[in-house]
Amino acid sequence: MAMTITEKILAAHAGKESVSPGEIVRVPVDLALANDITAPLAIREFERAGAKKVFDPEKVVLVPDHFAPNKDIMSAEQCKLMREFARAMGITHYYEIGRMGVEHALLPEEGLVRPGMVIIGADSHTCTYGAMGAFSTGMGSTDLAAAWVTGWTWLKVPESMKFTVTGTLPKWVGGKDIILHILGKIGVDGARYRAMEFAGEAISALDLDGRLSLCNMAVEGGAKNGIIEADSLVEEYLEGRTDTPYEVHRSDDGAGYVEHLEIDVSRMEPQVARPHSPDNVTDVGDVGDVKIDQAFIGSCTNGRIADLREAAAVLKGRKVDPAVRLIVIPATQAVYSQAMREGLLETFVEAGGAVSTPTCGPCLGGHMGILAEGETAVATSNRNFIGRMGHTGSKVYLANPAVTAASAVLGRIASPAELNGREGR
Repeated sequence: MAMTITEKILAAHAGKESVSPGEIVRVPVDLALANDITAPLAIREFERAGAKKVFDPEKVVLVPDHFAPNKDIMSAEQCKLMREFARAMGITHYYEIGRMGVEHALLPEEGLVRPGMVIIGADSHTCTYGAMGAFSTGMGSTDLAAAWVTGWTWLKVPESMKFTVTGTLPKWVGGKDIILHILGKIGVDGARYRAMEFAGEAISALDLDGRLSLCNMAVEGGAKNGIIEADSLVEEYLEGRTDTPYEVHRSDDGAGYVEHLEIDVSRMEPQVARPHSPDNVTDVGDVGDVKIDQAFIGSCTNGRIADLREAAAVLKGRKVDPAVRLIVIPATQAVYSQAMREGLLETFVEAGGAVSTPTCGPCLGGHMGILAEGETAVATSNRNFIGRMGHTGSKVYLANPAVTAASAVLGRIASPAELNGREGR
């Protein structure tokens, strides 16, 4: 029976020759992740179940990244509970402040994500790891707690949608733009409980950071998971990061897809999602005159080194508009260190930006850049719902790092191409 990548991974874990969409399967978990918001809930359910130890201390990952470094007493208490649980359970992969990073950037960097794995996390953007050929999906803290106890979870095999992306990506267009364009076509429920499989020459041409950005936002289309066939780029990335064997799965010819969309990116402009939904997408040139108060570069979507390089290339030798706050947050300590070595942090500071230690921070309205009533931000993050980054009377536009950087300079949402002309308001 011909199967997709997603179906092959689930079949292999379920110990079956094949699986079909809609089938309920019980599968062992290779990695079970939580953060400082979702872990406390899972810990309480774990204790209510009377459990004394997790199924495997090597396969549970805890990352305090949402409200860390702690912004108040409540967040400090949440992180304390998480820290004490990690110590009591002997959890190997607990990442303390100074060593942690935004979870979905940190785990691949640490060599914890490999092709063919089943990864679950009490965070919706766990779907990011599909960029490395893994089946990864978010779920609730109660389901996560059950997996901590048993090492297993149950899933309904999703239908698969295939997105074949062709053409050569224009300058300043990348993985973030591809997924925003797709969301603009299918809507926030267009892939509901489906696997979004990405293929084609434009996907192969993306660097791994771009692929991670792409799969990160699959959930914004309602998808169960996003996935890309692992290739030599992934294999090279894993060299020196892990010595654990892994299996690369590829979709069979004749595999069944409920829908197949073909997208040519050759003439694609940078994309922007307007308030208040990730599918409210338009070309950057059609946004209009939108003044901004804040520009945020970071998050699990676009806080990796390639993202910072792109933003710094735009900002080099330029100044942020005096009316704009530019906040740059490298996603991990390794990204921070690399950006420092390359002089990127200096570029951001000289431009008039503020650079923070790794944290999710403003992405979810946590801290380090909350918006006041009436304020407008452009951000490289993944959601722009009402109140997502602060006051319900604020507005958030989503864009790639280059557009966000150019907007910080011009004081309005703009393409980097505009910087060749007159700068400023």
